[in-house]
Amino acid sequence: MKQKNKNLAKSARWYRQTHSKVAIVLLLFIVVMSATGLLLAWKDQLGIKPSSVTVHSNNRSLISLNEIEQHAIHYIDSLNLSTEINRIDYRPRKGIAKVRFETHFTELQIDCYTGNIVSEKTRTADLIEMIHDGSIVDYLFHFKYSKLIYSTVLGLGLLFICVSGFYLWLKPKQIKRNKRLLD
Repeated sequence: MKQKNKNLAKSARWYRQTHSKVAIVLLLFIVVMSATGLLLAWKDQLGIKPSSVTVHSNNRSLISLNEIEQHAIHYIDSLNLSTEINRIDYRPRKGIAKVRFETHFTELQIDCYTGNIVSEKTRTADLIEMIHDGSIVDYLFHFKYSKLIYSTVLGLGLLFICVSGFYLWLKPKQIKRNKRLLD
């Protein structure tokens, strides 16, 4: 029984040392992920996400996506920003198309009936999301695997911390139980 307790204590020491080293390495990432996760959860309440505008049809017909794209490119070009479009979020029921760009965080909301720009805002929530999931490195340095590496390392690290933390809680209980059995 004494040898069993020595093995349990040795195992607990290894888990404690490794647990603390892994936790220290992951600490900054865990804090960043927690803080950005909170911001993303509260983005509507904090006003981080641009609100959608609604345009009424007044019996007008919708313009084509090609026209919406041309209006967006013309407007964003006048601001001397990159015109490379990431996506167009087309919302015909609201009469709005949201245009997002590839190399900056500008969002244009365009009237789907006239092509007029009704809103120009910065998508701060997208930047926060990129920091949260690690894709900001991909964005800044054009390294396409950083999000995958970041998520894998952080996920495995957190999993290890959970398992080792459980063992750090369990091992002393096992040692106490074995000591009681010896008495």
